[in-house]
Amino acid sequence: MSLDFKQILEKAKEYKPDMSKFLRDMISIPSESCDEKDVILRIKKEMEQVGFDKVEIDPMGNILGYIGKGKKLIAMDAHIDTVGVGNLSNWDYDPYEGYEDDEIIVGRGASDQEGGMASMVYAGKIIKDLGLENDYTLLVTGTVQEEDCDGLCWQYIIEESKIKPDFVVSTEPTSCRIYRGQRGRMEIKVETTGVSCHGSAPERGENAIFKMGPILNDLQDHQTKLKADDFLGKGTLTVSEIFFSSPSRCAVADGCSVSIDRRLTWGETWEGALQEIRELESVKAVNAKVSMYNYDRPAYTGLVYPTQAYFPAWVLDEDHDVCKSLVAAYKNLFNKEPIVDKWTFSTNGVSIMGRYGIPCIGFGPGHEDQAHAPNEKTWKSELVESAAMYASIPSLYLHTIK
Repeated sequence: MSLDFKQILEKAKEYKPDMSKFLRDMISIPSESCDEKDVILRIKKEMEQVGFDKVEIDPMGNILGYIGKGKKLIAMDAHIDTVGVGNLSNWDYDPYEGYEDDEIIVGRGASDQEGGMASMVYAGKIIKDLGLENDYTLLVTGTVQEEDCDGLCWQYIIEESKIKPDFVVSTEPTSCRIYRGQRGRMEIKVETTGVSCHGSAPERGENAIFKMGPILNDLQDHQTKLKADDFLGKGTLTVSEIFFSSPSRCAVADGCSVSIDRRLTWGETWEGALQEIRELESVKAVNAKVSMYNYDRPAYTGLVYPTQAYFPAWVLDEDHDVCKSLVAAYKNLFNKEPIVDKWTFSTNGVSIMGRYGIPCIGFGPGHEDQAHAPNEKTWKSELVESAAMYASIPSLYLHTIK
């Protein structure tokens, strides 16, 4: 194998200013879920400028950039939608204008996760510059709607576009560590019903909010008893929203519902998670309805691709060739052992590997604790390290599987 890792790393350092500018350009374009069109077009321009062989935008609005025409299809993914900015008074800088110094870039999407896109695109340029094309095709995806519905974009890519890579590198933030799994999650609704009446005589009705009270207490207790896994950790549950219906403020509530963010560790199933809640005494006592949410919000292209709000856990074995390839790339580039770990949050891997069994692994610039936070930032040194890794991984993988 003739990879010159020193040369790859030097090239990545050379492109640090270009990556930084590209990232700041993406940050400057508001791109919340289902409103990503302008940032997709900006990415398309950059891919074409650095020499990608083919660039397409699919009917959902995902951008697909290709380098090479080899047999092995290796994909690298970044979702390019962001969450909102929240309370502006918590920001020291305009979240879209951002801030930059010699070390960091600040702005919404810096870590989560447009930094990964910047590094991927310039990894493509490094591959072109150094003639690292081999018997592989590199597919770089900028995917939409992940913050709204993680993995939906890859459900579409796999099911409708019939694209099934040999493996996928997720460039979600890992602090330049190698991540090989994550807990799954699901969105659950619990509903109680009542009978409204005038608030001056509540005994004439049935208060749906009061019915929900014991359920909330039971849910709080239940979350302490959830299954744990040695690698992925413990399943969790939190009540994230509460809603009600009532004819007026002077009436007994006739409906109440809560949303539950349920994180699923290895071995837990969506069916089991629903049944555990249905079996709570407080739920049975009032015949509350327990169900899973569906997602059917249109993409910015207008496409509606409905799915259940269930996102499976996944784990890639540490001995898998894909994991070995990333470890080898890291050691060769940086002359030290990588940290191999897992994400706390959820990624598009829920579809790639969780639903479809396509090997998935993570390596990305930025830190998890920056995701969705005010003054979100990433580190220029990590953009460089990630670009060098992405340029090295395809050829090292081919070498590993020989």
